Amino acid sequence: MAEAPSGLDDLGSRAGRWLGLSPAASERHTTAVIADRFERIAWRDTYEQSAGLRELAEELSEHHACATDLLTDAFLAAYKVVPRLRERAEMAPSRLVNHQVISSLVESLDFAELHRETAGDPYAAAMAVLAQAAALRRLLERSRDVQERAEQATQARQDAEGAAAAVGEALQQAADGADCSDGDGTVPPPAADAVQQAIEAAETTETAARQAAQDAAQALAAQAPGIRAGARNAAAKAADAVRQEAALMRAWGVGPGELERMPFDQRARLAERLRTGRLARWAELIGRFRQMAYGERARKVENAAGELVGVTLGDDLSRVIPSELANLGLPELRAVFAARYAAGELMLYESQGEQATGKGAVIACVDTSHSMYVEGPGGVTREAWAKACALALLDQARHAKRDFVGILFAAADKLQVFRFPADEAADIAQVLDFAETFLGGGTSYERPLTAAAELLEQEFDDAARMRGDIVMLTDDECDVTEEWTRGWNDAKHLLGFRVFGVAIGAPPAAEAGSVLDALCDNLRSIEDLTDVHAAADLFRVI
Repeated sequence: MAEAPSGLDDLGSRAGRWLGLSPAASERHTTAVIADRFERIAWRDTYEQSAGLRELAEELSEHHACATDLLTDAFLAAYKVVPRLRERAEMAPSRLVNHQVISSLVESLDFAELHRETAGDPYAAAMAVLAQAAALRRLLERSRDVQERAEQATQARQDAEGAAAAVGEALQQAADGADCSDGDGTVPPPAADAVQQAIEAAETTETAARQAAQDAAQALAAQAPGIRAGARNAAAKAADAVRQEAALMRAWGVGPGELERMPFDQRARLAERLRTGRLARWAELIGRFRQMAYGERARKVENAAGELVGVTLGDDLSRVIPSELANLGLPELRAVFAARYAAGELMLYESQGEQATGKGAVIACVDTSHSMYVEGPGGVTREAWAKACALALLDQARHAKRDFVGILFAAADKLQVFRFPADEAADIAQVLDFAETFLGGGTSYERPLTAAAELLEQEFDDAARMRGDIVMLTDDECDVTEEWTRGWNDAKHLLGFRVFGVAIGAPPAAEAGSVLDALCDNLRSIEDLTDVHAAADLFRVI
């Protein structure tokens, strides 16, 4: 070993570079996404509410120390409106794998689509993280060697920081024992040797730390293409999952505003129920029905002229033909125009348009007998088609500010009624109960139609509203008694309601002269259960 300098100034000069390096100077971040206090609170609250997130973090953390930080970054990247990542130099070496994963994730094309659904929505962001679980697990496994090298680099850096701190301590002890009487600050040989040894140890550990960091960087660079591919796969799976759930919510009529107000646990339970319920696989059919009904509402013209079919006489100045208006331009003919107007003899355009006439409740009577479980073309059951149509009628009623009632029927002893008043928000749980309930058994027309008529009579007594609409959705034919028929016709005449029949699967009920045909003012037959437009006219007249 070279002879140690005995002057304090010489030792200080030699140790200078280590004195500037302290643990505080080398602190690095463990999360890649920059987040403010409120965004971190959103993550903590969501984490506490989501058992799925906690279970995933616990599982991954058993083998990967960086797992929770990675999940935090994945959530924040999805949740933040404009996610920003830290520079690599700001990251702790042990979290550079996470930084690579998240940067690859946000740069993927699928992430943009994912982010449109998750930005500002903690539930959707959490769901995106859970949807990426399998891909993130594979990425962590594939990056295990890289992570180990990063951990070694972190340890080597900590060792270097400790050695640097030791240099400072040795120099302080040397200063405490220095003889400053001669002005040179002579340090005793043992203390000077201690400083020299600390400096050499610091040099050795610093070299080892640089080598470890270089090895970790090379390993990460080698894995980067695989990490990018895995991140793209994770983003694609998450985007697909979030898109499917958003479409599922829309299909069932659950709007974004309602979802934002819904507590996390309730929203999670709702999503699970929608995914696993009896009619879950028919969500796309339900969504198409609702879209079709919306389109028909847009086409419907109420209280306005429609297609021109000729010329008639009257006093409606909005429909006067041009030749009549020309008389107003001649002073001598204005008196003639006024006389014809007073007599209602102006020539007017005659038009014909469709307009809704119903004002009372809309009642959907849905057959849930055993035969409705039969599948038609495309694998769609008769029940699924009928329920999808009924849910679209629920939308129709709410749009027109009319009460809606869903009546599920089968045999005479099986009936269930679901009421949705126009002045109350439709409870999604009740909507699902209506959609998923299946009674089974035979078919009775009298029981559901009697219940529907009684509801319309009650509405008339309570609110003086008439002209309700009953839609009978069935695939069967059954008899009714003459006495019941007389009472039914009396009720129709008294309350002024209309009855629309939908014979599903082209049963005998669809035939002219059938019981259903006699009971309904308007009857249509549905053979192709994949065609939602077969019932489009219902939504133009109800």
